[in-house]
Amino acid sequence: MVGFIIRRVIAMLLTLVAISIVAFAIIQLPPGDYLTSYIASLSATGDQVDPRVIENLRQQYGLGEPFYVQYWKWVTGIVQGNFGQSFEWKRPVWELIWGRLGNSIMVEGLAVIVMWLIALPIGVYAAVRKYSLGDYLATVAGFIGLALPNFLFALILMYLAYIWFGVTLGGLFSPEFETARWSLPRLWDFLAHAWIPVLVLATAGTAELIRILRANLLDELKKPYVVTARAKGLPEWKVILKYPVRLALNPLISTIGWLLPALVSGSVIVSVVMNLPTAGPMLLRSLTTQDMYLAGAIILLLSVLTVIGTLISDILLALIDPRIRYGAK
Repeated sequence: MVGFIIRRVIAMLLTLVAISIVAFAIIQLPPGDYLTSYIASLSATGDQVDPRVIENLRQQYGLGEPFYVQYWKWVTGIVQGNFGQSFEWKRPVWELIWGRLGNSIMVEGLAVIVMWLIALPIGVYAAVRKYSLGDYLATVAGFIGLALPNFLFALILMYLAYIWFGVTLGGLFSPEFETARWSLPRLWDFLAHAWIPVLVLATAGTAELIRILRANLLDELKKPYVVTARAKGLPEWKVILKYPVRLALNPLISTIGWLLPALVSGSVIVSVVMNLPTAGPMLLRSLTTQDMYLAGAIILLLSVLTVIGTLISDILLALIDPRIRYGAK
């Protein structure tokens, strides 16, 4: 098991290096750079920019240097804990993304927990009680959850809350807690505001997990080892939970790696609609303004979440299914 984990960690580090190169290259693919967007925004308001000022800024930001030089400066700075300076905000990147990334991890992490807590019992019930009323209701709810876009669901909830209760939903904190230090009152205020975006983000994922778990468990329940276990007189709950459910979870556990980044990227529109101070809207803004250090740092950190999640899913799969770790030798 130790050798299995070491191999996965080495692969994770090599993957991060490759991702950093690709992410930095993709950010620079659009024509122009941050100064191009900056000049265009000034021109739209009728302001004129001195070409000498632009050239000085280009030299200051290092935008006139070759790609590999810019990449090397960026990577060596990250190794030293310096993610660079945001062009648009004129502040260190780490200061900008620290709070927002923390909000994203908390909101999307709660959404993942809610997804699994709801999907596991419903998926198992729908498979064991196939074609029952509960199975049909879970199927209908699953199709509705998959078909309804998250941002539209958020708009519906915001509209109903305003019409029925006169409450405007949005944000993650009350005004008095937005800049306060973390404490029990601030945590309670966060939970009081976060349940709506958590519910919105968890809807489609829960529906998908239910459908996958149901289909996988139905396949497992037809296999000979389940018939043998029943013939030996094992209790029905033990027959279902000991092996079929464990094996049916394999495809779900393998999705942990991309689940959190997918929620972060998929929550961009929801965050804009509900005015959530998360990393999604900041990433969108940095990409549109070509703020390459800010965008690159967010993309790299999301990639880190992906590879860490993949490592966790590999370890969990190896623990649940010994065939995986033995087959990797």
